[in-house]
Amino acid sequence: MTRTTGRPWRSPYVGSISARVRPALVLVAALSALVFLGPAMETGPPPRLNVLLVVTDDQGLGDFGVSGNPVLRTPRLDAFAAECPTVERFYVSPVCSPTRASLMTGRYSYRTRVVDTYRGRSMMDPSEETLAEILSDDGYRTGIFGKWHLGDAFPLRAVDQGFDTSLVHRGGGLAQPSEPPENEGRYTDPLLRRDGREWARANGYSTQVFVDEALSFIDSCADAGEPFFAYVATNAPHGPFDDVPDDLYQRYLKRDLTDVLTSDGTNPDVVARTYAMIEDIDRGFGRLLDRLEKRKLDRNTLVIFLTDNGPVQGRWNADLRGGKTTVYEGGIRSPLWMRWPRRLSPETTVDRIAAHIDILPTVLEATGTPLPDGIALDGRSLLPLLEARDEPWPERQVVVQAHRGDTPERDHNCALVGERWKLVRASGFGSSRADPNVAWQLFDLMADPGETTNLFAEETDRVIAMRADYERWYSDVATTRFDNFGPPRIRPATSNEPVTTLTRQDWRADSGTGWGTRGRWFLHFDDETDYELRLRFREARTLDRVLVAIDQRIHDFEVGATAASIPVGPIRIPAGHATLQVECVADGESFDPYQIEVVRVIGEG
Repeated sequence: MTRTTGRPWRSPYVGSISARVRPALVLVAALSALVFLGPAMETGPPPRLNVLLVVTDDQGLGDFGVSGNPVLRTPRLDAFAAECPTVERFYVSPVCSPTRASLMTGRYSYRTRVVDTYRGRSMMDPSEETLAEILSDDGYRTGIFGKWHLGDAFPLRAVDQGFDTSLVHRGGGLAQPSEPPENEGRYTDPLLRRDGREWARANGYSTQVFVDEALSFIDSCADAGEPFFAYVATNAPHGPFDDVPDDLYQRYLKRDLTDVLTSDGTNPDVVARTYAMIEDIDRGFGRLLDRLEKRKLDRNTLVIFLTDNGPVQGRWNADLRGGKTTVYEGGIRSPLWMRWPRRLSPETTVDRIAAHIDILPTVLEATGTPLPDGIALDGRSLLPLLEARDEPWPERQVVVQAHRGDTPERDHNCALVGERWKLVRASGFGSSRADPNVAWQLFDLMADPGETTNLFAEETDRVIAMRADYERWYSDVATTRFDNFGPPRIRPATSNEPVTTLTRQDWRADSGTGWGTRGRWFLHFDDETDYELRLRFREARTLDRVLVAIDQRIHDFEVGATAASIPVGPIRIPAGHATLQVECVADGESFDPYQIEVVRVIGEG
């Protein structure tokens, strides 16, 4: 279960990687073990524990020096890993929003109404209690810096879900249809939204901007003597890759990337750009650690590092199979590094599986924060394992499942993972329906961590038992929201958010690929009054007419204007649920606006 040994830290990923780990880490691990002070050596009651949670975007298990990457430089993360207990297998979802929903709630994402990453399918039900809400109610100051990806409008924003302070981008990332058109896809000096209201042009590369904001937040909390929960969720190394730290990019262009290129047509330039983003994350993470040490907060702060899923580009991934969107190990494995010098020893190794659903209960136990009544968690606190307590730990299985589409589908792109055995149906993320020709597979992860040998035919009884376990899980978890898997309702133009921007991130698309070319938003209006719609475009467009559909009622506006932002209205909208569609017409062409701002007409109604 949990082993405490005197050996130096080793890579917990795949046996073939250990030889690639740098010898310097042996010294780092040894020094970390020497400076570890257990609870018995502390004097006096400590102040309340702070929590710093860092999550990166599309960074694979092989994207660290400590995992044996022969090219990539991540010295601060490597050294940090040596200061933490070794968690041998930690699982996340194969894509962004499902992982983030589970992190924030301790529950499987299907319970939260999150099924996908866009088209209104990544909006988390606002009734879910988040880690930020629970800690805030217990006296913590809470801040998020970077990527939320669980809803962009009231009541779904991070500031509506427990975060006192926020500096975030909308949607799944910069350079997506959720960003303001003025941002023009930039990662450097990006436009970011502060505290759910104002947009601000940041100064610097996005990763360092988020770190800067987190540092200011930590300083403010330290000055006030208040415990904090800081959630730093970088947009990097998610694409696009045209805007990366140039000094690091030039360095990797000169490196021999042969050992990290895969045989599936890997673009070495993209790998160089990705590695530049990752090394920039490493130096930003180092700045966070340095500030904790400078403020003498390092011994009383639980620092957690993980990634949200595997890598999207073909590059070395710790000899694991697959990448982002797949339910093979390469798509759903992440490091879990947790440093808390007062309580956790780097000599401890946890050989039981852990997952994203375990983060919330672990943090609550560590901080002594009670779980509110009526909340049923799927995860378990990992502290008994991390502290090497002599306590029973019942064996369990973890399920990961995600694919495109408005609702879950049984047996589609899913995996049931146990301590040794893994049942997989890798039917692909990109379709809302499973390909019936894709068969189930069974792997012995202890003997075959690279998932090369399918034992489905040889282990019939085991397959039957695990299929039944999956069916029970699906019937429980996926049916939690079967009564309503539609997106949560956005409440536009309230006092919480006077100007609400509707984007393709949160609409339900009726046609088109990707984010779609025609769609509708599911809204709720608090009272009957008049609203104006400001139609926004990436560049100036000429409009002849605009058709606005509120449910089945059509409002037809003659426009005859050319601009990048064109208002229409006022429109009287009754209180209650409504769907909104907008169709622009010019020279016989029909198209949707890039974004829509909904504004209450003051003094009317």
